[in-house]
Amino acid sequence: MLTALFCVPAAQAAFPGQNGKIVFVSARDGNLELYTMNPDGSGQTRLTATDDAENLPVWSADGQRIAFDRYRPDGGRDVWTMAADGSGERRLTDEPGATGAEPAWSPDGNKIAFTRKVTGQTTEVYAMNADGTG
Repeated sequence: MLTALFCVPAAQAAFPGQNGKIVFVSARDGNLELYTMNPDGSGQTRLTATDDAENLPVWSADGQRIAFDRYRPDGGRDVWTMAADGSGERRLTDEPGATGAEPAWSPDGNKIAFTRKVTGQTTEVYAMNADGTG
């Protein structure tokens, strides 16, 4: 007899940004996607619709942007940003054989810290400009 094991990811959400919205992850549509909602649970809006899983969303200090990580088909992850309404997605890390994940904004919104791991090496913490440079 074969037994299938399914892993349900833990809930991920970020405290309301300056815009009052909560950003969260849900697999309600069959894949990990990002959503926003009002603190009372109303106004739920899907922000992403990809075949890849999005995870660990965080608001910029001004509530205008969201940083998150997205799984690649090869199992790695990259750091992405987008506007609070889901528009303007931008990949900030893209290094084959390396994973960029777990983004965190600097208080002034000019930098993003993230973890980086190259296959076979330890995980390290890096920082880059919010546009992915530097």
